[in-house]
Amino acid sequence: MSASLVLILVVATAYLATHLLYEWLARRLLIVSGAEYLVLGVLLGPQVSGVISREAADSFGPIIVLGIGWIGLTVGMQFYLPRLVRITGLTFRLAVIESFVTLSVVTGVLWWALPALGLTSKFWAIVPALALGAIAVASTPSGLDIALRDRKRREPVVNQLETSLGVNAFVAVVTAGLLFSWVHRAPTSALRPPTPTEWAVITVGVGVLGGTLFHLFLGEERKVDRLVVSLGGAIILASGAAAYLNVSPVLATLVVGIVLVNTSRGRAELRTVLAEAERPFYYVLLLLAGLSWRPSTSVTVIAVVALYLVTRTVSKVYTTRATTAWNKATPQLGRDWGKALIGQGRLTVALALDYARRPELPIGDVVFTAALLSVLLTEFAAARLVRAALLPIVEPLRDLAHRLPWVDTAEHTAEHPAETAIPSSESGATSGVFVPQVNEGASTLFGPDVDGPLAALPEQGSTEERTPGASR
Repeated sequence: MSASLVLILVVATAYLATHLLYEWLARRLLIVSGAEYLVLGVLLGPQVSGVISREAADSFGPIIVLGIGWIGLTVGMQFYLPRLVRITGLTFRLAVIESFVTLSVVTGVLWWALPALGLTSKFWAIVPALALGAIAVASTPSGLDIALRDRKRREPVVNQLETSLGVNAFVAVVTAGLLFSWVHRAPTSALRPPTPTEWAVITVGVGVLGGTLFHLFLGEERKVDRLVVSLGGAIILASGAAAYLNVSPVLATLVVGIVLVNTSRGRAELRTVLAEAERPFYYVLLLLAGLSWRPSTSVTVIAVVALYLVTRTVSKVYTTRATTAWNKATPQLGRDWGKALIGQGRLTVALALDYARRPELPIGDVVFTAALLSVLLTEFAAARLVRAALLPIVEPLRDLAHRLPWVDTAEHTAEHPAETAIPSSESGATSGVFVPQVNEGASTLFGPDVDGPLAALPEQGSTEERTPGASR
């Protein structure tokens, strides 16, 4: 039996099994499923059983590029401009500061540590350090999705997490894309090799071209089956062209996603298609990552991995805590909402694979190992970390709503139309506690596509007295 057929059978069997267990695990144990595919890939690969040889694993390169492109397109589809402009400045400020501080801290620490541990020279250490910094910024949204499930996302802390997850993904992808443009291997036949800036423009141009072609041919299409085929074609075009040019497929397809979500009328259908196919592609990426992974027990590699994990965790938790206190938003967001950003998942795997598939870049195996171990150690606990971050803020409001006496909803709403009741967590009735409306439609990067006011956090220095999470 060929290696390709074995891989197809294993993926199909594992996906069916996980599909049956995924909801149960998520509902009962708050576990994000997926990392087991990485372990399965290691067991099937040449490092353990040898069921799939290294030559066969290397032949799956086009599938890896397609999976990377699908993840990038999914990230790009979040950035619907009319929704972005309704996010408050404070929410964006907290998300951007956390992203760039994490990028700077992890890059700086590893830039010092990698040559100190003898893994690379001081000249080249900036490349893997910056790659790990970009990977460290990315966080998985799976924990938030499982922790909240179908519950309405009203609280300001949830809006902040959704916005931070989107900004994290954007900063990580753009940083990695610019890095690959900077260290691009010039073609030997070129009369004048393009500069790094020109390679970055080419990468964005590939994405704009792919998104424009899709819009021209199928921008009005609503049938899901045709959208699946067409989206696959757009991803193959953009990611394949980017891979051929040796630039970033993730950045190219992110641009495709931004073009599509802002030009197509079938945004809801596109999101549905992407959401249904994202998990299978992620599982395939994990399996292929496990096949090509060469784990090392070297003391220096273990030290790099430990330094990466500790630096990233400390940066995420304490940067959010400090910036929240500085902007006087602790009553609305709490002190520990940064813990919900610790988990890593699909985008981390995609960026690590994109780095590791480039033989000209230094210590790709170390970067790959650090990223995959981070996914293994943090993804399972992502939903529990989100719950631990949300409970100190969300549960007191629920408890207060249950304890206070009933207030006539219709009368209070008529007198105070800008206010709405907190729904009971056990029934559909409204309680007697009223707070200004908070994100009735979740107008954030990850929320549904709706019109209406966004839950605002009070700006620093504001003289208005607002209940936490009040809309303007």
